[in-house]
Amino acid sequence: MELHILEHSLKVASIEKEGIQICTHGLVKLAFLASRTRCKFFSLTETPEDYTLIVDEEGFKELPQSEHISVADATWVALNVVSGGGNASNSQPIGVTKIAKSVIAPLADHNISVFMLSTYQTDFILVRERDLPMVTHTLSSEFTLLRVVNGEAVAAPHLGAANGFVKPKLAPRPVIHPLSSPSNMFCVTSLDPDTLPSVATLLMDVMFYSGGSKEASAASEDSGHIRFFSFSLIEGYVSLVMDEQTTQRSLINVPCPLEMLSSFTVT
Repeated sequence: MELHILEHSLKVASIEKEGIQICTHGLVKLAFLASRTRCKFFSLTETPEDYTLIVDEEGFKELPQSEHISVADATWVALNVVSGGGNASNSQPIGVTKIAKSVIAPLADHNISVFMLSTYQTDFILVRERDLPMVTHTLSSEFTLLRVVNGEAVAAPHLGAANGFVKPKLAPRPVIHPLSSPSNMFCVTSLDPDTLPSVATLLMDVMFYSGGSKEASAASEDSGHIRFFSFSLIEGYVSLVMDEQTTQRSLINVPCPLEMLSSFTVT
């Protein structure tokens, strides 16, 4: 298998629900007018608590400074586990189960935190840029390490690792983060980027205006259903992930492939 180190330098931020209005102009530009920006990696996810934004440094420049935006202090790098040839566009993605076993677990043994982003097309593992030398050292025995440069996967240079590296003794790790599973189903789908103008109004309504009142959201959560919407535009590919109720209410007439999935969250 190959581990591709993507060329994007990413920011991870949380936008408070109360502050989404001041960010709307920049977010609309990144989502629907990408040709007018230099952004290549953009993902916006709404949950009942907040909006989570993952965006490259060029895209981050489109957002205003605000007390409603909390930005992680680290720069993040996206990794992609694939099988197949050296050309990134021809490689096949690997499922989350194998990623958890072959990537996340070894990194956890070395106390390296990761952030996962799943889209219709593939799954990304985000690691802090400062942790990249240890990440590559840890995974080099299991993967062929490649850097993606201008869409082509090339051999990654040796990044080095801390002196005195000692492989930790494997021991059972206690589960310290309980899992919860909402009762609603989720839709995972994709759109042809050329169709975005025709559905932009629908998508903007879902992104910014369909959350409903706090009372309605609380009632929905009490019933075991959660509101979830994620829009990603990464290297020209569009991905949508949303709860079933949002799909039926807003995008049921959009002609696109659908997959219905259940989900769990770490609490």
